[in-house]
Amino acid sequence: QVQLVESGGGLVQAGGSLRLSCAASGRTFSSNYMAWFRQAPGKEREFVASITRMGNAVRYADSVKGRFTIFRVNALNTLYLRMNSLKPEDTAVYYCAEGNSPTEYTYWGQGTQVTVSS
Repeated sequence: QVQLVESGGGLVQAGGSLRLSCAASGRTFSSNYMAWFRQAPGKEREFVASITRMGNAVRYADSVKGRFTIFRVNALNTLYLRMNSLKPEDTAVYYCAEGNSPTEYTYWGQGTQVTVSS
């Protein structure tokens, strides 16, 4: 029922910044958790960041702490990921996800490519 569409990916040099967006549609933006995951070529999908519905609790992977910021605007049904100080190892397809558990996500977007050059 819920549809998630990511946007904002692109090419950037190391040290640069990007902001990803995830627009939700199909029903109310009311799941308890939303998150960003990423998957690099030849690698397993990994957790990046998550946020609760009220935005009162956020969690980040150690690899992105201090560089990435997750936030959501419920009135716009949109989730964001601001990425600063990007590194080549951040290169991956980034996916938006939604669910009612911090570990199980029901809905997924198609992903947006982020490529960081050295």
